[in-house]
Amino acid sequence: MSAENLDLAVIARRIADNAPNGSLEQAAAGSVAVTCATTRTVAEARSVLAGVTPEEVRRAALELLDRLESGEQGAAG
Repeated sequence: MSAENLDLAVIARRIADNAPNGSLEQAAAGSVAVTCATTRTVAEARSVLAGVTPEEVRRAALELLDRLESGEQGAAG
């Protein structure tokens, strides 16, 4: 597990914790948090997230991971 993945996991967990319960934002950020906490690289996390269902959560999770990786810490959309 890389420090970068752990940092991304912490940020994603914070987003999930602040998102409305049951929202797409919460589901996507939670998926990113768990995946980043349990993978070694961002590329590996992206590969794992590619298998998330339903599709809308997968798409939102991958978009969030892209934003977090680029340094943006905004909410999932």
